[in-house]
Amino acid sequence: MRRSALQVMGALALVIAIAMGGCGSTAPAEVPIGAVYPLSGSQAATGADIQHGLEMAAEIINGKYDLDLPLAQAEGLPNLNGAKIKLVFADHAGNADQGAAEATRLIEQDKVVALIGAYNSSVTTQASQSAEAAEVPFLNPESTAASLTQRGFKWFFRTTADDTIFVQNFFDFLGDLQARKGVTPSSVAVVYENSTFGTGVGRLEVQGAPQAGWTVVADVPYSAKATNVDQEVTQIRNSGATVLMQTSYEQDAILFMQTYKAQGYRPEAILAMDAGFISPAFVKTLGADADYVISREVWASDLGKAKPIIQQVNELYRQKYGADLTGNSARAFTGLMVLADAINRAGSTEPDKIRQALLATDMPAAQLIMPWDGVKFDPATGQNTLAKGIIVQIQGQAYYTVWPWDLAAADLIWPMPGWGQ
Repeated sequence: MRRSALQVMGALALVIAIAMGGCGSTAPAEVPIGAVYPLSGSQAATGADIQHGLEMAAEIINGKYDLDLPLAQAEGLPNLNGAKIKLVFADHAGNADQGAAEATRLIEQDKVVALIGAYNSSVTTQASQSAEAAEVPFLNPESTAASLTQRGFKWFFRTTADDTIFVQNFFDFLGDLQARKGVTPSSVAVVYENSTFGTGVGRLEVQGAPQAGWTVVADVPYSAKATNVDQEVTQIRNSGATVLMQTSYEQDAILFMQTYKAQGYRPEAILAMDAGFISPAFVKTLGADADYVISREVWASDLGKAKPIIQQVNELYRQKYGADLTGNSARAFTGLMVLADAINRAGSTEPDKIRQALLATDMPAAQLIMPWDGVKFDPATGQNTLAKGIIVQIQGQAYYTVWPWDLAAADLIWPMPGWGQ
């Protein structure tokens, strides 16, 4: 009887211990998040820039900082007993199939609770399919192809604005120039790399130009892996376009600029769709030849004059990495902040609870280093409905906000001076 009583008591103790564990008495020490980015290949510099943005965000979340940002003032995730964010990086090298395989590996082998990535829209397309099939949240901070939030996915969320918004920004900007500088609509060449990102942007620009009064005189797709673009630049030059709209990644953006100079081509303006034109390697490689390029952007350090939190975080970043944040690293930083905030509000590492918390996100503009109106996801698409863009110009090898006019830190230079002037 005594032995039976002890066995019963032991069984009861085991049941109680299991029940307490199920009630969340023991939270994980770390919360693994998979980060899929181009860490090698032609976009390695961009990948490193994004990696730094993510690491800065994780450091602020896991530490204790006097900043008006989600989770900054407490160590770790308070609702998970201070658990720390653990970033698990994977390299897709710009290859969509590799990105999908890495996403699957992170989910199955590293047991990540969510994914963040993947910069290239074509890679994000496939990597997020892996996450959707596994029913794991995928947060996308940087890819802008409009198609990404038109697939009916339940587990995909995007914090940045998409190319539909950015292209409209271009034509709004050009419209404002009529009053500001007397620039009247004339001819435009549309140039774009032929993957998901570039093709989507090119289509939107070709469709939108006539509605804004501009005539498309050249529609020039090309391979982002091209090593010679003489033929494309000759086509652009011969078109007589006064304005060039270009969508390129890092190495091809640099190659085109070098070829423009070699052929003596200089339009009134180059309107770039972000990406390679804001990569740290762009100005570093081209020097003064990068000046006067105009690019749509999502972030600029000069915005810190009107919004102190931007200046505070940028200073921390500069101390750590010796450079300013960029549009890419700032978006990655913000993406991880949003994802970590959702995990904390979920109080759980269960994917569906994280997904529900993401759907309930309503982050105010004051808690962002972005010039957005906040973060709030459309429940049908996963798109942040409060994101928007700005336009910057490279002057003296630095980026300055030039539009909207009320945010401008420098006067717009139009038209571009000739090479060497």
